[in-house]
Amino acid sequence: MNVQRAQEIASSPVMANVLLDGTPIYIQHVDELSETARVYPLDNPEAEREVPLYSLEEQDHFLG
Repeated sequence: MNVQRAQEIASSPVMANVLLDGTPIYIQHVDELSETARVYPLDNPEAEREVPLYSLEEQDHFLG
């Protein structure tokens, strides 16, 4: 995922369907310089971590 799209998703009020290794995640923050994102699994907000943007995959549909 590119930096611009990750930032759009992070700032959007609409929940995008983004996966990290097949797990639905929420993007909290995007770091442009390091091209990483602070994320956590939707089912485990305590498992927050920093991941490279290239490891994130956006699905074509939205969670509803």
